Amino acid sequence: MKRILAALCAAALFAGGTMAPLRAEEGAVKIGVLTDLSGFLSSSLGEGSIDGARMAIEDFGGEVLGQKIELVSADHVNKPDVGLGIARKWYDEGVDVIADIGNSAVGLGVQELAREKKKLVLFAGASSSAFTGKACSPYGTQWSHDTYMFSSVLPKRLTKAGDDTWFLVVADFAFGHAMQADVTKAVEQAGGKVVGTVRHPPGTTDFSSFLFQAQGSGAKAVALMNAITDTTNSIKQWQEFQLGGQQKLIPLVLLVNDVKALGLDAAQGVIFPTVFYWDLDDKTRAWAERFYKRNGFMPAEAHAGTYSAVLHYLKAVKAAGTKDPDKVSAMMKAMPVNDFYSDNVEIREDGRVMRKSYIAEAKSPAESKGPWDLYKILETVPAEESWRPLAESDCPLVKH
Repeated sequence: MKRILAALCAAALFAGGTMAPLRAEEGAVKIGVLTDLSGFLSSSLGEGSIDGARMAIEDFGGEVLGQKIELVSADHVNKPDVGLGIARKWYDEGVDVIADIGNSAVGLGVQELAREKKKLVLFAGASSSAFTGKACSPYGTQWSHDTYMFSSVLPKRLTKAGDDTWFLVVADFAFGHAMQADVTKAVEQAGGKVVGTVRHPPGTTDFSSFLFQAQGSGAKAVALMNAITDTTNSIKQWQEFQLGGQQKLIPLVLLVNDVKALGLDAAQGVIFPTVFYWDLDDKTRAWAERFYKRNGFMPAEAHAGTYSAVLHYLKAVKAAGTKDPDKVSAMMKAMPVNDFYSDNVEIREDGRVMRKSYIAEAKSPAESKGPWDLYKILETVPAEESWRPLAESDCPLVKH
């Protein structure tokens, strides 16, 4: 049935029509970008996510259902109660879909609110795999990285390649704990062993004791299960203390803004997983150059993800001929995702957008040809290897 519906969608769009008459009386489509504009996630979310949504609206043509598309935005300041209050107000005032969010604690609250209100939410920066796991919803989709991808793609490959003993440096909160469990499982499934773990409070400035424990363990790989400044500080201090030798330091969550902030002197040679890089191919470069001219910086993962999510949502509204959430949600899953970095990408029943991921390495200063020439892509990872298999899913929407 899904293939039949997808074929009908494609035929309707190719013909320049829709699957149902447009009903302008439904009112304008309203899109809200809920993001971090002032906190520690603002460089990887923030204004870039808002403009990603704006670019999608512009590229779509600015109108749907016979009316101009409306865009609103707000700062959740990384507080679940603040974010939930904004989302509730928006949904009550007629916002049809909320995009980005970034902070998983905020996002999980919005996911439940969206289920209650029967409204749509598009996660572009929020990385908890629970969004497509036990907290999955027919109204939620996840467009970018998640903790499963961060935890399994690279550890499995390195373990099979011979780096079969691991020491884990874990941020001591839910995000880090979830990654610790997933990394341990991935390493063991690949035939390796976790020989030690240490947890640190988020916002730690001195990582010396944790890093020396990692060195003393003799593990071949030291995995960082933290993010943003905790990750960059860990990498800087690893370099300053001249640790490592034959050990590999593996930051599992490293975004383009982090590499830029670190500088290639500190970041060079670091290997990490990612879902997007502006310099992947001609299409990503062209879109990124447009984004750069508007914002003064190259797009991060969530900026591209927000664009992709909003554009696909609008295509689904047009194809369905309505902004009814249930019909649009079904249409989004029936239609393949196509944009500047998505080529016939499927959205699974659990809400996971099945795009490829990549193994990247930070360039050396000598290799870099410009201020944003930061990565080289070592490997493209197929979608089916990037995300949690449905057979292992605890999403209630998945039929085993």
